[in-house]
Amino acid sequence: MRKQEPSNHVRLAATTALLNSLEFTKANFEKDVERNYIMEVVCVATQSPDTQVCVAALQCLVKIMSLYYQYMEPYMAQALFPITLEAMKSENDQIALQGVEFWSNVSDEEIDLAIENQEANDAGRPPTRVSKHYARGALKFLVPVLVEKLTKQEECEDEDTWSPAKASSVCLMLLATCCEDEIVPHVFPFIKDNIESADWRFRDAAVMAFGSILSGIEANTLKSLVEQAMPTLIRLMYDQSVNVRDTTAWTFGRICDIIPDAAINKTYLQPLLECFIQSLKAEPRVAANVCWAFIGLSDAAYEAAEASESETPETYCLSPYFEYIITQLLETTDRQDANQGNLRAAAYEALMDMIKNSPLDCYLIVQRTTIVILERLNQVLQMETHISSHNDRHQFNDLQSLLCATLQSVLRKVREDDAPQISDAIMTALLTMFSSSSGKSGGVQEDAFLAVSTLVELLGLKFVKYMDAFKPFLYMGLKNHQEYQVCCAAVGLTGDICRALKQLIIPYCDEIMNLLLANLSEPTLHRSVKPQILSAFGDMALSIGGEFVKYLNVVLEMLRAASQLEVDPNSYDMVEYLNELRESVLEAYTGIIQGLKGVEKTPHPDVFHFEPHLGHILMFIKRIADEGDNPDSMIASAAGFIGDLCSAFGPRLLPLVDNTTITQFLSEGKRSKSSRTKSLCNWALKEIKKLRDQQPIAQ
Repeated sequence: MRKQEPSNHVRLAATTALLNSLEFTKANFEKDVERNYIMEVVCVATQSPDTQVCVAALQCLVKIMSLYYQYMEPYMAQALFPITLEAMKSENDQIALQGVEFWSNVSDEEIDLAIENQEANDAGRPPTRVSKHYARGALKFLVPVLVEKLTKQEECEDEDTWSPAKASSVCLMLLATCCEDEIVPHVFPFIKDNIESADWRFRDAAVMAFGSILSGIEANTLKSLVEQAMPTLIRLMYDQSVNVRDTTAWTFGRICDIIPDAAINKTYLQPLLECFIQSLKAEPRVAANVCWAFIGLSDAAYEAAEASESETPETYCLSPYFEYIITQLLETTDRQDANQGNLRAAAYEALMDMIKNSPLDCYLIVQRTTIVILERLNQVLQMETHISSHNDRHQFNDLQSLLCATLQSVLRKVREDDAPQISDAIMTALLTMFSSSSGKSGGVQEDAFLAVSTLVELLGLKFVKYMDAFKPFLYMGLKNHQEYQVCCAAVGLTGDICRALKQLIIPYCDEIMNLLLANLSEPTLHRSVKPQILSAFGDMALSIGGEFVKYLNVVLEMLRAASQLEVDPNSYDMVEYLNELRESVLEAYTGIIQGLKGVEKTPHPDVFHFEPHLGHILMFIKRIADEGDNPDSMIASAAGFIGDLCSAFGPRLLPLVDNTTITQFLSEGKRSKSSRTKSLCNWALKEIKKLRDQQPIAQ
C-alpha cells in the first residue's frame, strides 16, 4: 500500500485486501506500534492521485472508525479530521461520498455510546466505553460543507443513485441526533438565507436541511421552529420545481412523524390538508411522500383525540375532512401511473392508517370503504385471465396483497353485529383468490391468511360455517415449507381459529395436529416457524380442554425437547430466538394446564395427566430464573404459568415451587416496569403463599 509501490494496481489490491480484513485486525489495533503503522500507511494512501486507491483508503478509514473508535484519539486532530474534511469538499463524487460517510459513522458510533452511557447510569455502573464527542467538536466545520453539497442535486436524479447530496442529508440527520440543539445555530442561517432563493437548488437544499435536522432537536425548540416555518413550507408545496415540492412533502412527513402537534395545529390544519390533497394529483414521487405524511397526520390526530385508553374516540380533528381524504386516497391508488415511485403501495398504506385511526363518527365511511375494497378485490380476481407478461403478473400479485392488507384494516374497524352481512362475500372472494394461480404466490397467500385471521377474530364461533371450504387451503399453507412466511401465517391463523371456534374445532384437530407435528420434525423448515407451532398447541389445548389428552404425551415430549435447546450466548440472533422459543413453550404449557383444568373451582381429573412431567417443567423454569436477563414478557409468562400450576395442583405442588430460585425470580419480577409482569408475579407469589397456608401443621 505504501506510496513507494510503483504499480497502482498492486496498491489498490493491497488496500482492498486490508479493507476486507479489518474485522480480523483487533490484535494489531491493540498494539500501539502496529496500529500507528497501519494508520500511517492508510492515511498516506488517501492522498494517492489515483482515484480508486484514494477511495479504497478512505473506505478503510470509514470502517476503522466503526470498528476501532476507542483507539482513534491520537490520529483525529492531525490526520483524520483534515483528510476527511478535504475528501468531503472534493468535486469527485466517489471521494466526497467516503468523506461524508466517515462523519456519518462517527455520529452513529457516538449516538450508540450516548445510549450505552445512559444505560450504565441507570444501572449505577460506569460505562465500558466513552464518547470523545468528535462530532460536536467538528460541527462548525462539517455543516457548511454538508449544506453546500445539498445544493448539488440533479433535476432528474435517479432515485436509486446514491449521491453526495443524499449522503449529506443522512449525515445531517445523524449529526442532529448526536449533537441535538447544538446543530441549530450552524444550520439555521443557511435555511433562512436560501428557503426563498430564486435558484430551486438552494430552495430545495434549505428545505432538505430543515427536514434533516428535525429528529435531534429538543421538543420545545422544535415546536416553535416548525410553527414559524409552516406558512413557508405550505407555500413551497405549490413550488414550480418538482424537486422542491418532493422535498417539502418529505419534510412534512417528518414533521407529522416527529412533532405531530405542529401538524394538527388548528391554524394550519386546513391549508395543510388542501395542499396535501392537491399534491396527491402531483408527480408520483411527490404524491407518495404526501401519502407518508397522511400516515403521520392520522396517527397524530388519533392520539390527540379524547378517549379512554382502550376505547375508540367519538371524533377527532380530521373528522370533517375524513370522507374526502379517503375518496382522494382511493382515487390515488387507481392512478394510471400509480406503479411509479411506489405510489400505489404508499396510497394503500395511507388508506389503511386512516381507517385504523378512524373515530366513531367516521364509521359509515369505514363501512362504505369495506364495500369498495371488496368490489375491487372481485374486479382484480376477474382480471387474472388477461395477464400476459411476467411484469403484469408481478403487479397483479402486488395489488392483491395490498387489497388483502387493506381489507384486514377495514375489517378490524367493522362492528361485530355488521360482520355477518359481509362475511359471505369476503370469504367467497378470499377462497377464489386461494384457488387462483396467484393464490399460489407466497406474498398473496400470506396476506390472504392474515385477512382470514381478521375475519375469524370478528366472527368468532360463526366462522365454523366456512371451515370445510377453507380447510384445504389452510392445510396447504401448513405444508408450505419452502415459503416459511406463508407457513408461519398459516400456523398463526390455526391458533386464531382454535381460539375462535373453541370445541367446534374438534373435528379438524387430528389433521391439524399431524401437520403441526410433522412441521416440528421437518429439518428444512425455517426455525422461526417452530415457536409459533408451540404456541398453537397451547391455543388448541385451551379450546378443546379434556379432548386434548390424546395428544398430550407427544406434545409434552416436543415441549420438553424445545425447552432443552442450548445456543451460543455470544450470538445475539440465537439468544433472541431462544427467548422466543422459551416463551412459546411457556405459552403452550399455560394453554394445556388451563384447558385441562377447566373453569370449575375443583380441578378436572384430566389435569393429573400432566403431573408426571412437573419435575422437569419446573427445572426448566429454574433454568430461566438462574440465567437471568430475561425479557419482561418471558417473566410474565413464567409467573402466570406458576400461578396456574398452583391453582391446578394445590398443596402437592409446594415442594416444587417453594424454593429461593423461584420466589426470588418472582420477587424481582414484582419490581418490573411492566404492569402485566408486576401483577402476574404478585399473583403467583400469593398462590404459593396460599399453598403454604393450606399445608397441614406437623404434629
